[in-house]
Amino acid sequence: MKKSMSNRLFFPFVFLVGFILAVLGFVIGQLFPFFINTYIVENTDEAKQEMLQIIEDRDIQLSEPDKQELLETYDLRLDEEFIATLKTKLAFVLLFLLSLSFILISLVTKKMLQNFVEPIENVTRTARELAIGNYRARAFATGPKTIVELRNSINILARNLQDITKTREIEEERLKTLIENMGSALMMIDRGGSISIVNRSFIESFGLDINEVSGKNFLSVNLPVELEKFIDYVFLTELPYQKQLQMELQQEITYKFAYGAPVVGEHGRWLGVVIVMHDVSELVRLEQIRKDFVANVSHELRTPITSIKGFTETLLDGAYKDENMALSFLEIINNESNRLQMLIQDLLELSKIEQHGFSVDIIPTSLQEVLVRVVNLTNQRKEEKNMRFSVDIARDVKVQGDANRLIQIFTNLIYNAILYSPEETTISIRVMEQGEFGVVEVSDEGVGIQKNEIPRIFERFYRVDRARSRNSGGTGLGLAIVKHLVEAHQGKVQVESEFGKGTTFRILLPLSSS
Repeated sequence: MKKSMSNRLFFPFVFLVGFILAVLGFVIGQLFPFFINTYIVENTDEAKQEMLQIIEDRDIQLSEPDKQELLETYDLRLDEEFIATLKTKLAFVLLFLLSLSFILISLVTKKMLQNFVEPIENVTRTARELAIGNYRARAFATGPKTIVELRNSINILARNLQDITKTREIEEERLKTLIENMGSALMMIDRGGSISIVNRSFIESFGLDINEVSGKNFLSVNLPVELEKFIDYVFLTELPYQKQLQMELQQEITYKFAYGAPVVGEHGRWLGVVIVMHDVSELVRLEQIRKDFVANVSHELRTPITSIKGFTETLLDGAYKDENMALSFLEIINNESNRLQMLIQDLLELSKIEQHGFSVDIIPTSLQEVLVRVVNLTNQRKEEKNMRFSVDIARDVKVQGDANRLIQIFTNLIYNAILYSPEETTISIRVMEQGEFGVVEVSDEGVGIQKNEIPRIFERFYRVDRARSRNSGGTGLGLAIVKHLVEAHQGKVQVESEFGKGTTFRILLPLSSS
């Protein structure tokens, strides 16, 4: 245990005082014979002078020898034994006095150290605790007024620091909560290009991990190229900048309204940049839907309506008299009516699915039973193109799902596979488990999808091959319905395709616990 400052001062001081007193006693002991002899000589001379003065005053007649003999009687002679006895007595007296002095000095010194040094030491320890961030430390020193005032000042400082720290922690917690729970993605980059702050919305938006991002250079974390260019522009200009960015994230086109600004500290010191991004994908999508809806619907409705109107007018103009021609026209009118009905049904279905509050009846459902029904429903369409089904179900997988909606999902996917595949090819269906999900893969050997088109295939009315799908009776809404239904099941849709060789749709649905 570390010795206190009072002990470190007390023992050397007491040792020094003891050493000085010991030297003083030794010196006094050595000078004692000299003092005795001097004292005897001085007193003898003085007594002789007084005797001579008395002889002269009384006019006593003495011969010189008698006078000398009389004066010699005043000479004192100390033998060695007498001096040794005196020295011994003196030594005891000195030892007692010096010991008493030593004890008194030690007690006084100890008391002074307790009153002055220990309070200062206590205040010093408190100051050290404050320096390392322990603002709960308090000084309890007592002593003179100056020490008490110093103690009070340190305690006031400690309380103020504790209050400031508590306030700062509350503000930091509030700021952290605000940053983490704000709907917008936020990222702060220091002047060296390293990411210093990033919130949960940013991490989730770009599918990153906090450990892979924090402290890393923004160019090394695989951000979209558009965002990297935006950040570079803010760094180069050191001016606020805003722009709507179109990015491909997780095979989907998303739109982010990005705002970037430099971060300037005290004295105009440039610290880095802050990037805030608002997800406006839904707004852009709704705006695009608003703009395209009339055009798309009118475009999709024009062909069947024009055909129905044209053939109806032809029949009214007299073509009904030719039975064969009338039957041919009526068959075309019937087909176009069916096509029109399918389009309207899909529009109504998609509108219903997209409504707020739409839900599916989730129960444990067998994927094998669902796919058997889907195969039976699509078998006729498959046979029209002389195609084959290859089904790989090693064992049944049960998922949390709505059987009717799952049938709708897989029917759409298989119809698409048949539609975009040449005759006499194979459609493969595979069922398996992957982590917490049941997985169904539907693969074809069709035309495939180009990489830049994959993010758009789930849009309304989007067709990879417009002429083929329209001529085959497709509405362009099937994959949009599939995506919304899968998301309603808390599932995922993944697409892999190689242009000219085929496409695989992978549906992941949560496994059933029962």
